Amino acid sequence: MTLRTATAGDFDALLDLAVAFYEEDGFTTPRSALAAHLRVLLDSPGRARAAVTEAGGRIVGFGITTTSFGLENGLIAELEDLYVAPSARRRGPAQALIEDSAAWAASIGAAALEIVIAPNGRDVGHLFRYYAANGFTDEGRRLLSRRL
Repeated sequence: MTLRTATAGDFDALLDLAVAFYEEDGFTTPRSALAAHLRVLLDSPGRARAAVTEAGGRIVGFGITTTSFGLENGLIAELEDLYVAPSARRRGPAQALIEDSAAWAASIGAAALEIVIAPNGRDVGHLFRYYAANGFTDEGRRLLSRRL
């Protein structure tokens, strides 16, 4: 397995994985919106990090990390999307993508790396355990969103 920065040439493979991820997790974002957002992320290397893992010559996973700045912590990073194709799971790609995200966040001076777990009506206890084992702490906060 290799890990590298995603490029514009990875767009189609990344989009296919993103669509699979969103379908698997029950998100309703349309493919066209994912495509538009992915293009912006790939063109924003200073504000976002898109990394991919490859195995057997094909992209099998991706991590997308973005930043924000606030009063409480200053610069923070969020590992917004992390997905590994089912055929490549439990072989290390997710761990590598988490470590890559953390290294990138540290390199830009972020105070923390955050991740949001969206249950979408399913039991996600295994995700809390997985991320806790990878150094994340559940701060008990809840994310509320207002569509604009």
